[in-house]
Amino acid sequence: MAEKNDHFQSQIVQDFNKEIAKYHLGPLWHAIPELMNKTPKSQALPYLWKWETLHAKLMEAREIFTPDRGGERRAIYLQNPGLKNREPWGWASTTQTLYAAVQLILPGETAPSHRHTQSALRFITNGNGAYSIVQGERIYMEEGDFLITPKGLWHGHAHPGDEPMIWMDCLDIPTIYAIGGTFFENYPEKIEQPQVPDNFSSQRYAGGMVRPISDRYPKVAPLGSYKWGQTLSALEGLSKFEPDPFDGYAVEYINPSNGQTANPTIAAWMQKLPKGFHSKAHRHTSSTIYQVYKGSGYTVIDGVRFDWSQGDYFVVPNWAMHEHVASEDSYLFSVSDLPIMERFDVQREEALDTHQGHQEIVSEFKPLLP
Repeated sequence: MAEKNDHFQSQIVQDFNKEIAKYHLGPLWHAIPELMNKTPKSQALPYLWKWETLHAKLMEAREIFTPDRGGERRAIYLQNPGLKNREPWGWASTTQTLYAAVQLILPGETAPSHRHTQSALRFITNGNGAYSIVQGERIYMEEGDFLITPKGLWHGHAHPGDEPMIWMDCLDIPTIYAIGGTFFENYPEKIEQPQVPDNFSSQRYAGGMVRPISDRYPKVAPLGSYKWGQTLSALEGLSKFEPDPFDGYAVEYINPSNGQTANPTIAAWMQKLPKGFHSKAHRHTSSTIYQVYKGSGYTVIDGVRFDWSQGDYFVVPNWAMHEHVASEDSYLFSVSDLPIMERFDVQREEALDTHQGHQEIVSEFKPLLP
């Protein structure tokens, strides 16, 4: 092996590498160690954003950017520090495949309708009274609701209520940008007008997972809004039984017409971690972005402890060993690129091979605060 490495570093090899580079060619013998890792090697880093920081910066942004000043959306995205040198704008990457942001809309504001080839979803964290209008359906938003906007659908937001509203956005922007599939189009008018009754799809699914017979055949978005009350009922039902050793009590938002993920390229879960629950450690090819909807605790990621509380966001990169500990009953909303990994048939999962199944904590993450 030493002789082989010495040959790679020899002057004749280095000179040849430089020579072919003039012709926009490259030596596979030099690149293959980086191109063909034995296991996934994430460029994204484990990271945590505190609610105090996010809220403070959103409040500062109230007067700096507004939808009426051409800002489209008053959203601040979560830039993974391991990906910030990507061009342009770090590809707005929270993981290598997904973008996440916090968005603020104030009473009286309107965010214009548009559509794009990226799929989007929203999880409502603070406030009530605003609505999204998606393909002519006005969907009023309440805390804990989960909304979807698959690619190509017109969507905009408006706020006739009387209190600020904040939600989490997640889109597959880095993935679509990387494969060269980005298209974007503004709606001809400022915002789309209703074509069906308000909250039309959630009324059709008032019975939960009992679908209308017209949805027996797959549709892109038969259900646009998943209400918190129904999600909570599902979790409470699961709580009568033993929790999953890795994820506690977890449910997945799905498209009721085909049984697949609610958004084609982004999986979304809600997890309940009961007080005192300590999951076993595992890792998987898919990467995950968490929003702490309620509760407090900590997550150990590759030996580093990340303490979290209500409102925080944190990232578990692909193939990072992780485990959760709940200090109180906690609810974690999460999004992942699981459908992308499954579509490419590269999703793998592996538990930590120790007697107790827990990692040794070697350090603690220190968050940045304003």
